[in-house]
Amino acid sequence: MPRILIAPDSFKESLTATQVCRAIAEGLQTINPKLQIDQLPFSDGGEGAFELFEALNLGSTIACDAQDPLGRSISASYYGFEDGKTAWIELSQASGIALLKDAEKNPMLTSTFGTGLQLKHALENGFKNILLGIGGSATNDVATGIFTALGGKLLDHAENAIQARGEHLGTVAGLDFDHLIPELESAQLTVACDVSNLLLGATGAATIYAPQKGATPAQVTALEKGAEHLAQIIQQKTGRTITSIAGGGAAGGTAAGMYGFFNSKLEPGFELLSKLANLEERVKQADLIITGEGKTDNQSQYGKVPFKLAELARKHNKPLYLFAGSVQADQNVLTAAGITKAIAIKTETMALEYAKTNAFELLKNAVVHHLKTQL
Repeated sequence: MPRILIAPDSFKESLTATQVCRAIAEGLQTINPKLQIDQLPFSDGGEGAFELFEALNLGSTIACDAQDPLGRSISASYYGFEDGKTAWIELSQASGIALLKDAEKNPMLTSTFGTGLQLKHALENGFKNILLGIGGSATNDVATGIFTALGGKLLDHAENAIQARGEHLGTVAGLDFDHLIPELESAQLTVACDVSNLLLGATGAATIYAPQKGATPAQVTALEKGAEHLAQIIQQKTGRTITSIAGGGAAGGTAAGMYGFFNSKLEPGFELLSKLANLEERVKQADLIITGEGKTDNQSQYGKVPFKLAELARKHNKPLYLFAGSVQADQNVLTAAGITKAIAIKTETMALEYAKTNAFELLKNAVVHHLKTQL
């Protein structure tokens, strides 16, 4: 009996990765109830990693007191692995843009301080290997919020402490590392990062991402200058150059700041999660792989789950079917990636809201329609 691996990302604004798995599985079981199905709700290291860990039963979520991007008290969760040493913290849990109303979005005022409180909680509870997923942030503070939550201080020219947020980057005159929590000394911090954007410049944190977080053109310029200034201060203090590391611009410069303040490693999120999920072995054991995402376009080839999975499928000579809300990628891009067939569940005449609302049934029916002769 064929063994099928289902490993999709979420369909943004309509289905979680777990729901995508379930819709595909129901479609397959309609075709043949005896199929061996392996469900793996996946993530590229941004939002959604918790679902993968829950599906694999790797540990449990831990709630702690934190703050949202504007400093309001919230409860936020991170994932503690069974070994008691490894924790996965998602930036979006406390510093995510989804926590703000549209009118509140302003990267001059937002901070990663709440995520720093989560790191502090994890470190103080014995976790020494901290993995930080950084998708979906509302911030452009170059991890200064995390730094201050862990006991660091940003100082002005009079050596007074400055609050960590985007608008204050350009006023930092010095850094105080003396009161960082002692648990940091024996900890390993790794940032899961799947983009290659540098901190500054045309593809940098402010230019590319700040407008999505509510920044005006004038604010983009201020954030760019502020990040450049802070980078100089960090280099003077630590000797680390944060402007030249690939991926440093991710999540409003969080990746660059984590390297600058804590010498954190940056690793591709997909690779980190693949190891935790033993993904390559699962691909080897499968006869067919099915993946999915909300929208597949030519940008998807740069690190998105279906294309990363297709690399593994091609390596082990396995067919891979991709189901997406819409498919706008060129056929030659799909073929070169090792995608056997890409199927859009939304037709050109279908209203977007209808497709989002009915995504589960549309996906299930598409699986039945396109795979019934294959299985």
